[in-house]
Amino acid sequence: MDQDAEGRMKIALALALRDLRGSRAGLRLLFVCLFLGVATLAGIGSLSSAILSELSTRGQVILGGDFEMEASQRYATAEERAAFDRVGTVSETVRMRAMASSGDGTNAILGELKGVDAKWPLYGDFRLAPGAIAKRPNGLDVAVMPALAERLGVKVGERFRMGEADFRIIGLIAEEPDRLGEGFTLGPVVLASMDGVNATQLVQPGSLFTMRYRIRMPNGDPAAAAEALNRQFKGAGWDTKDSSNGAPGTRRFIGRLGQFLSLLGLAAMIVAGIGVGNGVGTWLEAKRTQIATLKILGAEARLIFATYLAQIGVVVALAIVAGLALGALVPWIVANLAGDQLPVAPRIGVYPLALLTAAVFGLLVALMFSIAPLARARRVTVATLFRSGMESDGHLGSKPVAIAVGLTGGLIALLATVTAREPVFAAIFLAVAGLLFLALTGLGVAIRKLAAAAPRPRHPLARLALANLHRPRAQTSQLVVALGLGLTLFATLAGIQTSLSRQIETTIPKRAPSYFALDIPKEDLARFVSTIRTSSPDAVIATVPSLRGPVVAIGDKRVVDMKDIPDGAWFLRGDRGLTFAEAVPDGSELVGGKWWPANYAGPPLVSLDEQAATAAGLKIGDKLTVSILGRELEAEISSLRRINWETMGFNFVLVFSPSALEAAPYTVMATVTADAASEATIARAVSAGFPSVSLIRVKELIGQIGTALGQLSNAVAIAAAVALLAGIAVLWGAVTASRASRTYDSVLLKVLGATRRQVLTAQAIEYAGLATLLSLLALAIGAAASWFVMTRVFELGWTPDWPIVLATVGAGGLGTMALGLLGALPSLAARPATALRSL
Repeated sequence: MDQDAEGRMKIALALALRDLRGSRAGLRLLFVCLFLGVATLAGIGSLSSAILSELSTRGQVILGGDFEMEASQRYATAEERAAFDRVGTVSETVRMRAMASSGDGTNAILGELKGVDAKWPLYGDFRLAPGAIAKRPNGLDVAVMPALAERLGVKVGERFRMGEADFRIIGLIAEEPDRLGEGFTLGPVVLASMDGVNATQLVQPGSLFTMRYRIRMPNGDPAAAAEALNRQFKGAGWDTKDSSNGAPGTRRFIGRLGQFLSLLGLAAMIVAGIGVGNGVGTWLEAKRTQIATLKILGAEARLIFATYLAQIGVVVALAIVAGLALGALVPWIVANLAGDQLPVAPRIGVYPLALLTAAVFGLLVALMFSIAPLARARRVTVATLFRSGMESDGHLGSKPVAIAVGLTGGLIALLATVTAREPVFAAIFLAVAGLLFLALTGLGVAIRKLAAAAPRPRHPLARLALANLHRPRAQTSQLVVALGLGLTLFATLAGIQTSLSRQIETTIPKRAPSYFALDIPKEDLARFVSTIRTSSPDAVIATVPSLRGPVVAIGDKRVVDMKDIPDGAWFLRGDRGLTFAEAVPDGSELVGGKWWPANYAGPPLVSLDEQAATAAGLKIGDKLTVSILGRELEAEISSLRRINWETMGFNFVLVFSPSALEAAPYTVMATVTADAASEATIARAVSAGFPSVSLIRVKELIGQIGTALGQLSNAVAIAAAVALLAGIAVLWGAVTASRASRTYDSVLLKVLGATRRQVLTAQAIEYAGLATLLSLLALAIGAAASWFVMTRVFELGWTPDWPIVLATVGAGGLGTMALGLLGALPSLAARPATALRSL
């Protein structure tokens, strides 16, 4: 850097620091908007990183070993177990659903029976709550979750029944280290020894149970060891996980939710960026006389540019630092306020990458929306001292400025895409946001031109309102963009939130089943139906055969060899429920191929859900292979079905021809629909007569799903609150930016005889017209955006509550009017002499 440039920089910095002591009204808006945007992105990124970091750091504890071999409905063979033992220390666990009943048989609930061997847990600590009478389960002694003891009405030291075993409770479970790694459960856990599980006599051929073999290695790569065992026992249907991804479902959900909220935060920051531009523009507009004076004193355009850029830089730095500080605290805040509601508590710490990403976004957004106002400040002429009322130049200006703004916007899009977990989704999101921004900008220009060309209304207040849209220094374009983006964001979030809230209400039939009954022995089906009829003569019972097994190959391609499984092809991950049927099941519609004829006895055929087939690239005539109890069965896809997943019946992705599976050991599933008064009687009768049958109360299942959806809804609500604050700040900035010209107009109107009420009414008409037009536009775009997020991101139904969505958008429009009129009050209070003297 030469001496002239260095001297110019020193002068610019000195002028910037001195000038910051004066008026900072526009810079306050810059600070607030940027602070909100950076804090949102930093908070979302830090929280997502904190949860994923905890999953990775505690991977061995969460999984229960360095890696895991899992199979359904069977134990490992002697050869398989010997191979596991050669790799490292092995811990064997079994898990299944089972009914638990109190000693007197008055209470019965569904529980999760988990059997562990003496080596469990390989990682982490198992701990019982104070008051336990033994350290761990043994024989017929078990530990239970507090919820089970409470609902059965039993205490430590007392007994309850599961299957054919009478268990004694030795304590309440305070910490089960591998709980998260075992996924979703339908009831509270009963922790028993393997001998205790055997005593229940519930593990029978065809019953639904899961065996897990966790392996702790002295050294080596767990993923490689798991892959080697999978290759060794290629057709055995083993599902493997290693400690780097002990809870894959949780990791996918947190990652996807984090990406959605990050993009939502970026959208809020772009909205805030408009506020940044308004704030900088308003502030520099107030400096026009000062800039002209500096030019008279010999200041060059470069010096002026550097001076005000330095001032903006100081405020931007302070806003980014403050936003990063708050964002870094978000994991700690969430852990203390809502840690128990999360699938895993956030790992408290500072996450530099998340903070750096938020800081870079903040810097780029501030730069993008500050370039044009700074460029206009360079072009201020000395004549401004004599013509303070002249119209400011509102466009981008020179071609280099437009190029700089475009390049900065491109960098923001590139960074958002590169840092996203799903770059294609992020690119689509940004493309739509960019198109919306351009469309609103064009709409703002069109409104000004149409207002200028439109016939003048006869009513003076309407004529004045129309003139306000196209008069010199009118902020119409800025208001259209800010209001359009803000209302669209509100409409989108309202559609998402109400869809989440109404998901249960709208997808459950008016008469949902009372119970799902699982693991009914096929030889006891007639007796089971008779027992239900005795307890509730009018009960409706629907039954379906049930097996479980993973899809191990599609065509000649083994699933284990597939590097990436498409999200829509979820049926290729882990075990799937399988069934067979003579006719097309209720709730399904045949959309391709042919159903097998009655009494078909040919090669195995299978009917597949059309959405799953599309995601996996399968068509009629292709073949897929499933593993059932360690034996592989290849079947040809003969038909595709459209499944109504909103029914509360049993919906299977894979339905086989009866001859393919009816000889295999299987159990029966049933839905039982009865009146509420009979539900307790049914539960007691089934628990007493069918120890192996699991009754799932539908209301409890709905409650668990509702809790999960509620947590998701709360996360969206928090993002909506931040977006609301950013939108308010932006709208206020747009109103403030036009205050000087509105003050001048108001003073002239009052001098000519207009009352305050008339001036205020004219502005109300102006804002009402803009708000109505943009509310309709936002409603249409927000509806489409919320549909995409619900169906493609969260893979849930789109069921918005339209009255709430309309009320939200309407409230946004009314809020715009209120802010506009509130911002007009200082203009109405201005003294005519003072305002006219300033010209």
